[in-house]
Amino acid sequence: MTVLDKKSGDMEPPKRTSRLVRGEKLRDSKKVERIPIKVINLDDSPKKPDWLRIRLSNSDKVSEVKKILRSHKMSTVCEEGACPNLNECFSNGTATFMIMGDICTRRCPFCDVGHGKPNALDPDEPKNLALAISKMKLKYAVITSVDRDDLRDGGANHFVECIDAIRTTSPHIKVEILVPDFRGRMSIAIEKFSKSPPDVFNHNLETISRLYREARPGANYLWSLKLLKEFKINNPLIPTKSGLMVGLGEKKDEIFETMRDLRDHGVEMITIGQYLQPSKSHLAVQRYVHPNEFLEYSKYAKKIGFKSDACGPLVRSSYHAEKQIFETAV
Repeated sequence: MTVLDKKSGDMEPPKRTSRLVRGEKLRDSKKVERIPIKVINLDDSPKKPDWLRIRLSNSDKVSEVKKILRSHKMSTVCEEGACPNLNECFSNGTATFMIMGDICTRRCPFCDVGHGKPNALDPDEPKNLALAISKMKLKYAVITSVDRDDLRDGGANHFVECIDAIRTTSPHIKVEILVPDFRGRMSIAIEKFSKSPPDVFNHNLETISRLYREARPGANYLWSLKLLKEFKINNPLIPTKSGLMVGLGEKKDEIFETMRDLRDHGVEMITIGQYLQPSKSHLAVQRYVHPNEFLEYSKYAKKIGFKSDACGPLVRSSYHAEKQIFETAV
């Protein structure tokens, strides 16, 4: 498995050996070679259990969705993030759209999205996104993005332009946005979203606070909680949502504590799924969580007041998102 080198209590990031080239996407070992805590590969990773085996589909619907996406120059986190549910979702005509390009300014070692210096925003993207969604005849759309720390507002205004374009083309659609943390730009982002709010505001904590330095370099646990809380204060009628991964070395009690933190900050919807290592260069899976443990998380979510939860080995933040919002409304 992968272990983390912690010889220094406050390890400094390695010095850069070369400048990033705009538009060049770094993957796998090249992506994570400069993170503050080094990822070292060993060979004793746990064996993937049977409950994580998935069926691949070669249905015409999968090909049709990919054709629509490519014709409108759209990326999806389903593809870029190597989601295990891609075939199921594409077969059902759904996808989680990823805006602002496919190059992220951060280098989280759990994530398969490429890192680098992003290209400029495409001014036609909101229109193309709206057309793709219209052609797919969606009633519910999930929009996420790469982190864009290079932009003054973190990309908040581009999100709003996409929401407005989608609703102009498909007036009856519901839109969920899965946003980054807008590091240093929270007030700007919340102000923009409050003028054109989504139907669901989603921001993933991803993991427990103890593992943030290892799993989410550049992010801050308390900042993410504050973003969710501040949005809810400004938009009390809009459901807020967050997602967690398990299998990174957290303890069960730490997941319960994180769930309570989310409820204390007004979050009403939660997803919890198994972390899967995208490559040997990424953080290793410390353990595969049994389905019975996910049932415990689901029961606890209901006990402490979440209106909707999705907890299971293959659950991802936007998995069956339209069903979750229906549960919240009931």
